[in-house]
Amino acid sequence: MSGREQTALQKRLYRVIFGTGTPSGKWFDLTLIGAILLSVTVIIADSIDTYHERYGDLFQGIEWGFTLIFTIEYLLRIWIAQNRRAYILSVYGVIDLLSILPTYIAFFLPEAAPLLIIRLLRVLRVFRILRMLSFLNEANLLAGALRQSARQIFIFFLMVMTTMVIFGCLMYVIEGPKNGFDNIPVSVYWAIVTITTVGYGDYVPISAAGRAVAAVGMMIGYAIIAVPTGIFTSKLMAHTQHKLTLNCPQCARAGHEPDARHCKFCGAALHDETDDEDRKVAEEERQRPD
Repeated sequence: MSGREQTALQKRLYRVIFGTGTPSGKWFDLTLIGAILLSVTVIIADSIDTYHERYGDLFQGIEWGFTLIFTIEYLLRIWIAQNRRAYILSVYGVIDLLSILPTYIAFFLPEAAPLLIIRLLRVLRVFRILRMLSFLNEANLLAGALRQSARQIFIFFLMVMTTMVIFGCLMYVIEGPKNGFDNIPVSVYWAIVTITTVGYGDYVPISAAGRAVAAVGMMIGYAIIAVPTGIFTSKLMAHTQHKLTLNCPQCARAGHEPDARHCKFCGAALHDETDDEDRKVAEEERQRPD
């Protein structure tokens, strides 16, 4: 609601719906998570023919109940939003809309019933709530580690794909069409299934040489799992080490940024002001020319 004053009721609702730091806001978020998970469970259960035949009407009634709840919540979010347009066009605003829209479309257009599967997007709303809660720091930590390791992981997977093509070509030459490896794409598909340790078994080498190549590919498959995991873990540990292990003198909690001056948990000063002054004087003396 950009450029307009909020009423007292809107401010109160804003603190509940968007204010995750308030007790009422936390209860609202936890209740919303429960409703989302229950509604997704109903959608999944309704897709099973046995349950649908026995409890189809019950599932439909429960689904309409959740849809009405989420519709009211969506309209309230628009009403109390400080910038309505920004919320409606945001990723989370679109997800909120898509989580309720298919039910109404299927009601007026029965032939559009397959669209009901889009309701499973509701589970994505859980991440919006977790993002607003204290999980944001942990999410940023993982995202930072992924960004730092993306280049190494990309290069590694490029090497893996090259290896799979080589193994596929080898198997095509060794086994050939007589053993089911009709062409190179089929052989590369076999290499992907084998090296990733999936092992569907729809293509199987017959000759001793082919089995030897398959055995090597299976052993390489374990490295495919271990190497990216090691790269990501090392980056995650390096990213985590940027946090200070210094305990807050007031609440004794750790995990502060290197340049933090106050505790992010209780607000107390992490360093004595006299210590800061001493460090400042020492830095000035080091920079002073002789």
